[in-house]
Amino acid sequence: MARSSRSSLSSTNRWRYLSPSYYLKRPKRLAFLFIAFVSLSFFVWDRQTLNREHQVEINRLCEELIRLKDQVHELKTRYGEATEDIDIDQKPIDVPKKVVIPDDPLDKQRREKVKDAMLHAWTSYEKYAWGQDELQPQTKNGVNSFGGLGATIVDSLDTLYIMGLDEQFQRAREWVATSLDFDKNYEASVFETTIRVVGGLLSAFDLSGDKVFLEKAIDIADRLLPAWDTPSGIPYNRINLQHGDAHNPGWTGGESILADSGTEQLEFIALSQRTGDPKYQQKVENVITQLQKTFPADGLLPIYINPHTGTTAYSTITFGAMGDSFYEYLLKAWIQGNKTQSVKHYRDMWETSMKGLESLIRKTTPSSFTYICEKTGESLSDKMDELACFAPGMLALGSSGFFPGDNEKYLQLAEELAWTCYNFYQSTPTKLAGENYFFHPGQDMSVGTSWNILRPETVESLFYLWRLTGNKTYQEWGWNIFQAFEKNSRIESGYVGLKDVNSGVKDNMMQSFFLAETLKYLYLLFSPSSVIPFDEWVFNTEAHPLRIVTRHDKPEESGGSKTQQKPPQRFRARKEGRSTDK
Repeated sequence: MARSSRSSLSSTNRWRYLSPSYYLKRPKRLAFLFIAFVSLSFFVWDRQTLNREHQVEINRLCEELIRLKDQVHELKTRYGEATEDIDIDQKPIDVPKKVVIPDDPLDKQRREKVKDAMLHAWTSYEKYAWGQDELQPQTKNGVNSFGGLGATIVDSLDTLYIMGLDEQFQRAREWVATSLDFDKNYEASVFETTIRVVGGLLSAFDLSGDKVFLEKAIDIADRLLPAWDTPSGIPYNRINLQHGDAHNPGWTGGESILADSGTEQLEFIALSQRTGDPKYQQKVENVITQLQKTFPADGLLPIYINPHTGTTAYSTITFGAMGDSFYEYLLKAWIQGNKTQSVKHYRDMWETSMKGLESLIRKTTPSSFTYICEKTGESLSDKMDELACFAPGMLALGSSGFFPGDNEKYLQLAEELAWTCYNFYQSTPTKLAGENYFFHPGQDMSVGTSWNILRPETVESLFYLWRLTGNKTYQEWGWNIFQAFEKNSRIESGYVGLKDVNSGVKDNMMQSFFLAETLKYLYLLFSPSSVIPFDEWVFNTEAHPLRIVTRHDKPEESGGSKTQQKPPQRFRARKEGRSTDK
């Protein structure tokens, strides 16, 4: 009996450690238990964070190793005997397999919210504006702001595909096949038609492998080509799609616009690659050849160019409207060609321009926001467009191609500019950014033009910075911006912009780029990096991803006298390369 009681007592003593009352009577032990719990939780969280950062770093180093290997191959190809002793194939390089970062449950939840927003926007367009260029949600009707080319349909094709909205994609595909007609007596913007229509069709082709998209891209590109028939090869910026008559708008004084003339390279080079016909590549690369002849030491070009002489006119230098995407395409044409010697001149020009960009950088007081000035002659203006908020993403994307030291410097500049652009949003009552901002000593920033038309540039940069650094802060900022759109821009019949970001008064337009860019970048911001990976795809300035195709043209031929590029085999996007979220 005594032995049995002792055993029972021992068992009771053991169970007492699980009783809350035991610790409440012993505060020292309760404090010790709490500290132990907090320490263990911190250890587990810290290990997970380090593991994620480690995986991101491994991915970055793998990409850098592949890039260096490609550079050595290029040196051997170009210089022959001078690199005989460099033999990278003597022993196989063991490139570690890319580590796929697990899909975060919160990311998946947020991705679904963005997908729901896309469905709401698309369904509203289908209901009220099908076949027309853009939806006017307040009045529930369509408007043909691009000559009736179905801009929203073509712009949305790849977004629908990437999000796995197969039924919607198929309906859009049938409209393109049966109803998209370019034989219109309409004066089109060469720039807008290229980035939205040619880019949208080529991206849909690259993703799906469906030839109907390529055939339509050839049709519209052929109608745009006469715009490049100028004495210098610098294109006119408007053209009649039916008659082929090209000219510049009167308000430019007959000059061509820098961004409008230097933002067709990705689409037309891709079209030559897909078709095997070099004429498209020749036209757009001749523009770069002409600009190289008088390219300034700081790499900064005014926004007006004479299409007869190819020389720049006295005008504003800006990374905002009418200048922005020229600099973007210098970097992306290098990436599109897989960073080979054939496209190195693009990278060289871009790096020169980035050194010029540094001369336009200023900081505010008292908060030290970094911003990009505009320049006219020798005079700087403390003004920055929201459009210029593409620059942080561009700098982050190009930073890895610099030598050590410079790469960290430009990545830091990207992060500082992204903080400023995010505060364009956070500084207004609606938490949506105005069109441009002015900077004043001691007052930081103030809204200039106060409308918001659902632009994507800041979200675009947050997407690049998150993907390239693994820093989830950029996801949080993007989520805050998405919530502001949901609160202020979503109505029963679609999404609208704001006439004033201070008062929240709504306009009556759902821009096609809201579906093509803003929602796509938000969706990708919360998607695994295996969805449209950077080593296989490059985004045009309308967020249409195009397949990277390695170029091995002879350097002297890269301007476009002829091409050795063979058209790639037809393909379908790999199953793991697109989302199947439902």
